[in-house]
Amino acid sequence: MRARAKEALFDWRCKSCWFVFGLIVLTVASFWTLDLQWAKFFSLDAMKKMGKFIAELTNPTFESAFAKKLVIASLETLAMSALGTLIAVVFGLLLAVPASKSHADDRALWRTPTRLILNALRSIPELVWAALLLISAGLGPFAGTLALGLHTTGVLGRLFAEAIENAPPGPAQSLRVQGVPEGRIFLYATLPQIVPQLMSYTLYRWENNIRAAAILGVVGGGGLGQMLSFHMGLFQMQETSSILIAMMLLVALVDALSYLWRRAMQR
Repeated sequence: MRARAKEALFDWRCKSCWFVFGLIVLTVASFWTLDLQWAKFFSLDAMKKMGKFIAELTNPTFESAFAKKLVIASLETLAMSALGTLIAVVFGLLLAVPASKSHADDRALWRTPTRLILNALRSIPELVWAALLLISAGLGPFAGTLALGLHTTGVLGRLFAEAIENAPPGPAQSLRVQGVPEGRIFLYATLPQIVPQLMSYTLYRWENNIRAAAILGVVGGGGLGQMLSFHMGLFQMQETSSILIAMMLLVALVDALSYLWRRAMQR
């Protein structure tokens, strides 16, 4: 048995062996194509520059004028993530209803186009949405908020649609037999069953959006990201370090609020 197992492990006729071999070849080819200069990366000059960079980065500044701007940018980032998530919840739920499978024949007509819309919204990253919206909305948090809302609408719409499809059909079927309209069936039978799941998805996406909102400022979306892009461009590492700390604290705050909210929902 051991001999057979050993023979199968080195049998190049198996598909998995060829797959692993192909991955190894691609990895080696990637290193060769990129022409990575490891000698320069680990050179003495590079180590000195890296040490200086880390020393400046670990020495944040919290001067009163800068700290005030930091607090305003943090609140702006928090507002962007919250408003973007709220927009996504509203439009995601509106699109999730026709996108979900239902016993109603009239909804099947809208299922495919609605799902295509959701796929298009979530397939475009937030940064690309922000760059596109800068043309019409201009620089600032408005474009960033809309970018978060559009992308998250696609994500939550798909998740909400799956939650609607997986809801127990018993209560809805009972009302449907009695001739109750589909809108009321959704409000009084389906929605109450999936509210905890919808809230869980919403909180999870809010946590993601707080991180995304901090990055969107790189393309002029406002908030901490815009400050980060500005100070990094000027190689002001002390200010950059302070902004990164503010980002981490903001993410930790949102994670804590989300955790407390989930615990409250489970009681």
